[in-house]
This record gives sequence, structure tokens and C-alpha cells, in this order.
Amino acid sequence: MDSTLAHKLHIPLKPLPHHITVHALNGQKLPAISHITEDITLITPGNHSQSTTISIHILDSPLAPIVLCHPWLLLHNPKIDWSSNSILSWSVCCREFSISLPQNIQALSGSCVIIKCRFEIQKQYEKDLTEKAATGLWLKDGVKIDTHLVFNSKDTKPNHLNGKITGKLHEKNCTTIFYNVSSKHTDSPPKPTVQLYVDQKKVKDQEEVLEVLEGSSVSLHCSAETLCSSPPPTLTWSSTPRIPLSESSRREELISDLNFTATHRQHRVTFTCTITYQLQHQNKTAQDNITVHVQYSPKNTSVSVLPSSSVLEGSSVTLICSSEANPAVNYTWSRESEGQMKQLKTGDTLTFARIDLKHRGLYYCTAQNQHGTQNSPVMLDIQYAPKNTSVSVLPSSSVLEGSSVTLTCSSEANPAVNYTWSRESEGQMKQLQTGDTLTFGRIDLKQRGWYHCTAQNQHGTQNSSVMLDIQYAPKNTSVSVLPSSSVLEGSSVTLTCSSEANPAVNYTWSRESEGQMEQLQTGDTLTFGRIDLKHRGWYYCTAQNQHGTQNSSVMLDIQYCQQVTVSFLIILSLILVHFALTVGLALHKIRQLSSKLKVGLHRLIVDKVMQHEDDDDDDGVEECFCFQAQNEAAGTYSSLQLSAPSAEYDTLNIMGSDTINNK
Repeated sequence: MDSTLAHKLHIPLKPLPHHITVHALNGQKLPAISHITEDITLITPGNHSQSTTISIHILDSPLAPIVLCHPWLLLHNPKIDWSSNSILSWSVCCREFSISLPQNIQALSGSCVIIKCRFEIQKQYEKDLTEKAATGLWLKDGVKIDTHLVFNSKDTKPNHLNGKITGKLHEKNCTTIFYNVSSKHTDSPPKPTVQLYVDQKKVKDQEEVLEVLEGSSVSLHCSAETLCSSPPPTLTWSSTPRIPLSESSRREELISDLNFTATHRQHRVTFTCTITYQLQHQNKTAQDNITVHVQYSPKNTSVSVLPSSSVLEGSSVTLICSSEANPAVNYTWSRESEGQMKQLKTGDTLTFARIDLKHRGLYYCTAQNQHGTQNSPVMLDIQYAPKNTSVSVLPSSSVLEGSSVTLTCSSEANPAVNYTWSRESEGQMKQLQTGDTLTFGRIDLKQRGWYHCTAQNQHGTQNSSVMLDIQYAPKNTSVSVLPSSSVLEGSSVTLTCSSEANPAVNYTWSRESEGQMEQLQTGDTLTFGRIDLKHRGWYYCTAQNQHGTQNSSVMLDIQYCQQVTVSFLIILSLILVHFALTVGLALHKIRQLSSKLKVGLHRLIVDKVMQHEDDDDDDGVEECFCFQAQNEAAGTYSSLQLSAPSAEYDTLNIMGSDTINNK
């Protein structure tokens, strides 16, 4: 007897006619057929609305009084190629004596098994069905009591199964429990089984993989057979890799549910349901698993740079994009250019064989699949040695003495440079300080010169220099006179003006004339080719630049002689009168000169030279005599100048001429 349908449809036993023919259309519900209490819906392949005949043939069983029948549902349609599945064979009990049993019974070796059982008898025998009078018999592999009996509820034998009927026989319940079952009680060794299935989710053929979309609700149900064990079996959930699980169980039915909202964290996670039977000597387990594949948009998109996102100019660089997504993403590289995104290429890598400064900037990797898009930026930092190093000076490299000056050094480099200031001193470089600025609060002349800024990072060094030019107004202005500021009339005289200043000064010469300043000329020199008395007086040199002016003056003293003719004896007399104390010495020197020159003098021209140094000082008057000795034969002269004697002594100066002839 095939008890599958009987157990499934809860078939009551009622007699059926030997043949029933029913006509119906595809999809039409059929009326209840005899003992079948549920409506049957006939659905033929191809979903065609055609007339179909259901024929049920009653076959008598040789085992009276139980009669078995095999109804054949013949689905006839000549236009359709029917497969073997088109013919369904159901076997049901067709008389009023019947029994309902599970189709398959499984038990664990060493454990117990409960067989649910119900039966029906003819109504006429129900009055004799009492608990005391009823006996339950179980037969295996046949129906002969002598050879196939394995259990008698009233007579226990050593070679019989150890068990008891737990159902009430008078209530037609023959449920039985068997203890300490083993593999000898079955044709195939029993194994505990677990069934794992998903509500409204299709599991792929044999792979046991579940495809779900992120954000959807997933319900995993685990069920196990209700096998007999004490304590009762347990169902547990686990996952690989491990994640927190929240489950609900219906222990009385041995069903456990695992509900969750799918996220990318559950992608490729294998969920396992395990049933554990606690036996006397050991635990027996069974399990089933399913792997969840979650489809989701790109997440955790990132860009890695080899060798580094900070790379030396001229190096090779590779950008690699990665993203977590299901299904796999497509990668697109782009770069921001002039405020707009410029697409560069596709693929997960972007390579620069020799990178330069024009490649620096922000790069974007876009990962995309049918569920969404995600970007990841990376800043490509190009490092290089210092270049374009320069020094700027505020307010200017040419600055007025006493001002505040700041030197600022700048350089293009990556990473940033360190600045060092130095100055050349006595042929060597003297380090001053570090930092990009060098400040002088009040600069002076000693700080003028060349200053050097050195910019340095780990990739190189570059220098820049600046000349600090300290400007100032004229100082130490002076006038020098060649040959002298006291010069003989008719001589050549040069006045030279000098001054210390930055920038260089312009010189202007002027002279005081009748109480007013008369400008003469410009330039650092003033020359008189043949000076005369009208040139005597005060001369002024003015040194001037944009920062100031300074003057220097000099008194030009013009010396000259007056000529008188006297005899040699008169001159000697005058000398004796005026210079009583020194006349002897003077006569002695004159005689020595006369003897050396050996000149016959007939007359002596005496020039008296008067010089006035200051009109306001009467004591400043000097007198001199110019003696000109004339050689009558040659017609030449020699001049002799005598200075006026002081109160204590007198000095006679003799000026010789190369034109005197010796005789």
C-alpha cells in the first residue's frame, strides 16, 4: 500500500464503484470522488481548455477483508506529448477496513522512534473495539503473522521490537513507540535529516545558493523530523563567516526561523541549520546549509597608489581602484579640469610612466553596477626639489639708512622647503638664521652687502641672493685745494669736493658775491687756469642726493707783489732800520747768495707785497719783499721774497729761478 496520498489527504474509508468516468475542463474543480473529501483541480500541461476523462478502476486485493484499489488518473490529450509525469498513480484503501501510516519513517540508531498510526474498521465491529480486547500487531516485510511479526502489544518476545502502543486503540489510534532501534530494523541505515528552505525565494538547482537584493527581507526556515529522543532534539543556526543571528523557533514542530534584512555583510555568508539529538551514549547531528548571495551597489570604493600618492617628479605611478559590489562593477577614471570633470579611461588601473607637475591634482575613480554608483577621490601629490627660488625685499633692496627692512625668501617645492639665511663675511659665508624672512628693525651701513637664501628639502637645494643697498644722505662732505688754498696770483688752482653718500651725490659750486650766493658750476672739481685777485673769497661745494644735502666751504687766498726800485744800499738801510735784530743775518745770507751767483748787480728791484687775510683783524697784516736781481748781460731776473719779521725775529726767504746764469 502506498500510504502517501492517504496520509496527506486524510482519507476516510468508503466503498467506491468499480468504474467512474468524470468529464471536466482544464482548471475546473472536480466534485468529491467517493472517499476523497477535498476538491481536485485538474490542470493539464500546456494550460489548454480541453475535455479530459478521469477513469478509476477498482482492483480486488487477495487479502480479504481488506480491499486495495489503484485509481489511475489518465490525462488524455492527443495534441500534447505527455511525459511519464502525466500519469499519476495513487493507491488508497477502498474498503472500510484501512490503516493510515507515514510514508517514510526514520529513526536514529540507539534512539526511539514514534510511528503515528490510525485505522478504520467496519461499523459492525466497532462495538467489539475495546482497549482491553484490542491487540496491536506490527509486521515487517510481509503480511504473514508467523514469519513477519515483529511486535505484539500483548506478548513481548526477545526477538521482537521493544516498544509499546501509546495510542488509544479503542479510539482507532495505533500510534506506537519503539525503543533502541538499530540498523537491523531497516533495509537502509537511517540518518537524521534537516530541510532548509526560504519563503518565496527560489534556490538554485543543486548549488543551494540564494540570490537576494540588498534591503529585502529574508526568512530562512529550518525543519526536522520529529524523531523520538529524550531530551528533545534542538535546532541551532550558525553562519560562515560568523555574524550575529536572531532566530525564532517553534520547538513543538521542530521548526526554526531565521529572519533578517539582507545587507552586503551577508553576501557569500553560508547559513547552517543543525539538529542535535542527545542520546544516551553520544549526540547525533544533522545539518543543512544555504549560501546567500546579496546583490548590492558599490561600497567601500577606494583608490590605492603605488608606490605612493606622494611621488617624486619623473617617477612611475599606478593608481588602483577597488570596490565591494555584487555584481562586479565597471571602473571609470576622471579628473577635475577647469571646474569640469574630464574622463580619462576605464578599467581598475591608471598608470603614469613618467609623472610631472602637470599631472598633480585630484583624481576620481567611479565604480558602477546596475544597482548604483560610488566615487573615491585621491590627491596625486607630485614632489620635487626647490625651483624658482627668489628673494624679495620690502620696501626695497635699496633702502634708506635707519629704515626697517624685511627680506622674504620664496621657492616652489614639494614638500615645503626649509629656508636658511647667510651673508658673506670676510670671504666666508656666515649663517644668520632660519625661516623664510630676515628682518632688520633699523638698518645701518654695516649691514649692507650680499645676502643669500638657501631653500632645501629632501629632494634638493637651491640658492638665491640679493644685494642690500643702504642709502643715506651726504655726510663728511669736504673741499680740498691743489696746490693750496693760499696761492700766488697767476697760479693754477683746482678745488675738489668729496662726500660720502648713497646714491651718489650731485656737486654744485657757488661763491659768495656781494652778500649773495652765486652759482658757478656743477661737478666735483672747480679749476682756475690763472688765478687773479678777483677770484679770492669763500667758495662753497654743495653735495646733494634724494635723501639730503650737505655743504663744505673753503677760503681761496690770492697772494700778490708790489714792485719798487731802490738801490741795494737803501734796501739794506731799510732792513737795518726795520729789522734791527735780524739785519746782520739777512746781510750775511745776501752776501753768500751774491758770491755764489757771481753776478754784477747794478740795481735791485724791490717789490713789497702786502697781503690782507682779514679786514677785521689789524694784526693779520704781513709784509714781504720780492727781490729781482737782474743780469744786465743776460737780461734775466731772479726774485727774492722776504717775509716781514716778527717782534722777536725775522725770516728771509730766497726764491731762485732757473733762468739765472752763473758767472
